[in-house]
Parts: sequence; C-alpha cells; structure tokens
Amino acid sequence: MDPINVTELLGRWSAGRGPLYALLAAGLRRLIDDGELSPGTPLPPDRALAAALAVGRSTVVAAYDLLHDEGRIVRRQGSGTRVAGTPQVNPPGTTSEPMFLDLLEPRSEVISLACAAPDRPPAELTESYAVMLPALAATTEDIGYYPAGHPVLRRAVAEYYRGRGVPTEPAHILVTTGGQQALSLLARAYLRPGDRVLVEAPTYPGALETFREQAAVLSGLPPGLDGFAAAVREHRPAIAYVIPTFHNPTGSVLSALARRRLAETAAAVGIPLIDDEVLAELGFPGHQTPPPLAAFADTVITIGSLSKSVWGGLRVGWIRAAAPVISKLARIRAVHDLGGNLPAQLAAAELLPRLDDLLRRQAPERKMRHDHLRAELARRLPDWAAPPVEGGQTLWIRLPYGDGASFAQAALRHRVSILAGSGLDSSGGSESSVRIHFLHPPETLSTAVDRLAEAWRTYRPPSRPATAPPALAM
Repeated sequence: MDPINVTELLGRWSAGRGPLYALLAAGLRRLIDDGELSPGTPLPPDRALAAALAVGRSTVVAAYDLLHDEGRIVRRQGSGTRVAGTPQVNPPGTTSEPMFLDLLEPRSEVISLACAAPDRPPAELTESYAVMLPALAATTEDIGYYPAGHPVLRRAVAEYYRGRGVPTEPAHILVTTGGQQALSLLARAYLRPGDRVLVEAPTYPGALETFREQAAVLSGLPPGLDGFAAAVREHRPAIAYVIPTFHNPTGSVLSALARRRLAETAAAVGIPLIDDEVLAELGFPGHQTPPPLAAFADTVITIGSLSKSVWGGLRVGWIRAAAPVISKLARIRAVHDLGGNLPAQLAAAELLPRLDDLLRRQAPERKMRHDHLRAELARRLPDWAAPPVEGGQTLWIRLPYGDGASFAQAALRHRVSILAGSGLDSSGGSESSVRIHFLHPPETLSTAVDRLAEAWRTYRPPSRPATAPPALAM
C-alpha cells in the first residue's frame, strides 16, 4: 500500500495525547479493527511511512512492533509488513479524502482550516423557518416525498436564475441535499468505469472523490479548463467540470469572454459541462461576478447550494439543466433518496429572495477575515506565498520548500488541520501547495497561524516529496 494512502486513512491520528508511536499504533489499530485495512493488506516500509507522516523512523518501528505483539500485523524479513489474516478478494472501498476525514473525526482541540463553510446560521435563516411554519402546520394529504424537490423551492430557484439573466423554469431545477449530492447524482448519470472526465488541476477534492467513485479517469487542465478544445479532441471525455467563479482552491475568476468560449465549445462538441456555482455569490464588496456559464449555452449543467453561502448545516442545493436531464436525475435520485428535508426546502424558498441582501451584509466581514489571515501569515510566515483573492473562502498557499502532504501532518501535531495541494490535483501536481480557509473569527485565525508557524519552525521535509495517490483507497 502506498504510504500516502495510509496517511490519508489515518486522518487526525496525531492530534491526541501520548507518545507519537502509541498514537500511530492506535490509528492503525482502528483501521485494522474497522476493516479499513483488510487482512493481507501490505503496509508501507518503515522509512516510507515515516517520511509520509513527517516523523522519525523509530516512531513507525515502535508502532509496528506494538501491533505485531498484539497479533494485528505480521512482519517478515524480505516480505515486508502486512495486516494479519487471510487476504480478502475485492474488499469494499471507503473514502480517505482528508476533507471528509476532517468531518468524520472532529476534535475540539484542533482548529480546522480544511473544510470551509459558515459555522453559524444567520438571523435570516431562522426567520425563514419561522415564516414557513404556518404553511408546514397546515399541510395535509401530502406525504412530503419530492424526489425532484418541493415545487415551491423549484419555483424560487428558477426565479433566482431569471434574476441573474438566465431564463429558467421549475422543470429545469432539481433540488438536492447540498452540492455534494448534486455531484454524486451527475456522476451516476453520466459516468461508467473508464470514462474520461476533464477537471481543473487543482480543483475541489469532493468532486475528484465523486468521479473516482465511479471509476472514471481524470484528466487535469489549468483552472478555467484552458486547452479545453484540444483536450476534447484527444480524450473525448464523458463530461467536464469547472469552477469558474472563486475557483476552489485558487480563488480565480474566469472572464465573461472565456466563459462564453468554453460554454459554446462544449455545446458544439456535445460534452456536458458542469458549472459548479456553489461559491459564485461570495464576492467581496465591489466585485462584479460575470454571468453563469448557462447564460451562454442551454446545454450547461449548473450546480448551486446554500451550504457555503448561508450555513453549512443547511443541506439544500440544486441542479439547473435542461428538462430531460432533470427528469433523468430525479429518477436516479428516487432510488437513493425519496426526497430531501421538506422543512429545510420551505425555509430555503423563503430565504432565496433575501439572499442577495444577506450576502451583501456578510461580504465586508469575509473580506476582513481574508485580510486578517493574510496579514498574520505575512507577519509569522513571510516566506509563504499567499496571493489575495476577490471572494470565496480559501487561500491557495505555495510553500517555499517541502511538500504539503508531509507538512499537513506536522501541522496536525500542532493542532491545525489543513489540506495538502496534492490531494486536490488529479495531475499529480501542486505538491508544494496547501489550502486553508479564512472563515474563522480573527482571534481563531491568529491562533491557527501561531500554531502553523511553530509547526513550520520544526518541520523537516522528507527527502522525497510525497505524491498524490487516488483518493479512494481500496
């Protein structure tokens, strides 16, 4: 097994109390006992795992020795280290993507700069729930199953796009449980094992995980899918995925001219183009966002969500596409999910007409936190390259030396979680980059930077940079 696969499965292994070898043994023990590392699975050599985890070789040796004494692993000269037991045939795969592990293994002492979303519901959301309660209380003869979404919210989302200059009817809208489910539905609808997907390199790691889950082959292009036409001729992809506004993770914004060219080219060659607009409304004061890609071609498939713009716990998203596409997606969703949370949809329908005012009110605060984080980084870590952005939620930072994967391990031991760039880049690049978000209050961001600075002071990169494996560990 690649040492980076094990590193990602381990998640926040070093964030507890006690000697590092005992924490590492506990993390590996959990993976073995839970079946994440199945019997017969080869484990990385001592030196390779130590380099990936940015620890001394003696730490790995001591952890392996402890697990060997417990009978959980087998160590033989010349044949390496393996999980004890009879190997399984085609063991089930689970996610090892650090962003998801950050959610699955929360620790109160760790400041998470990995998964970005608003951490408290605004007053507008609670007010929207209060407004919709009478309608909910008056509901009769309605079991509440709407695989395509409640008609009230579908109308509200359609009106939202019409207000942005994109003609839209309710039949063009499928309501989802957040943007992540939207990606999953599209992957199921369009991808078969071996299909090619054009993605930006780097890009949102949740999208990469979703496409890999369908056994797709990923081809990376620069942000904005630069070189799209040539890549289509070479690869004949099944779909293409782009984040043109406040690109995750770099924060770049594609110009209106480039959007038109991309959308029209995709329509001309018949390639479904997915426009991820989850971050599109998060501009700082004064920023004018270009129109959605759907304004330039009817064939564009658009993803939206309220989880990043309003509150992470508001799991309401949508897909905007041609009516036949929406009908197909609704049939797929019905098998996996009879319908989303109805009260949340009714509240979202009340909230959408107020969304612009809410985001304008919040924009100065987001800008202030962005500026504060960059100022703290410049003060404590002046060698780090952290370019400013015009909106969104994250900074894309280039480290002066070393690699993001091993430094993320060092940062975790100092109680900060960050995302290594290699996990966001299907091309195998971005090893020297990390992604962090700026949504925390200023005092929390200052504490996080202090911890990162201390981690950087003691960081010793491995002799060979870590590279990104497939994010779905089998």
